[in-house]
Amino acid sequence: MKRALAIIAALWLAPVSALACDQVKFDGAAFTTCRIDLQHSELRLFLRDEAGAIFGGFAPIDAALGPEQRLGMAMNAGMFHENRAPVGLYIEDGVEEMRLITSAGPGNFGLLPNGVLCLNDGHARIIESRAFAAAPPQCRDATQSGPMLVIDGALHPRFLPDSDSRNVRNGVGVDATGQIAHLVISDAPINFHHFARFFRDHLGLSQALYFDGRVSRLYAPQIGRADIGLPVGPIIGTVVDAVVDGAASGG
Repeated sequence: MKRALAIIAALWLAPVSALACDQVKFDGAAFTTCRIDLQHSELRLFLRDEAGAIFGGFAPIDAALGPEQRLGMAMNAGMFHENRAPVGLYIEDGVEEMRLITSAGPGNFGLLPNGVLCLNDGHARIIESRAFAAAPPQCRDATQSGPMLVIDGALHPRFLPDSDSRNVRNGVGVDATGQIAHLVISDAPINFHHFARFFRDHLGLSQALYFDGRVSRLYAPQIGRADIGLPVGPIIGTVVDAVVDGAASGG
């Protein structure tokens, strides 16, 4: 119990600018948004453990990080097949597991334009998938999902303000510097148009990418949140130092 409280305290004491999660209201709906300063927080993708089994949830990742590190916050990060393998491009620690998909198709993933979140140390980009294919950047980690929510400041052209397709949804946005990422989940069912406007009009972001709906989950112990549900595929999360005997381990 003492150890658990120390870990939570360490998360609260982390610099506010590095990682801060808050619930906010926008246009009548509640959203939880986590602002991550990539210059001070390590943001990574997770899919498989050392034995090759898909993690599927937050607790197995936290356990796999070992005694000196913990999962700071996390959410599901892209669409997946029934076996939980990624639908589109997936790169983790420089190793590509699934190739880029640029063709239109059924479902939200194939609602072009879709996009790729590309992560490197201290920096992130969201790139439309065909632009990514034309000039592939170097990515330490990458996950493809769709549709794009905001493209160069414009909402996806297929989104309708009065659509009755409503789900709990989650996604990611990156600021113009590439140094600040925002992981967002709606706390009630909303349509795509509403969700995309949150990124553009509330957060002021020009690039944002949809991760998923219905299966959307958030792990943010600093605000007392650890959503549960069926196993998922790719997961994105921050890695923080654990606390041992009241002192942070590591540097």
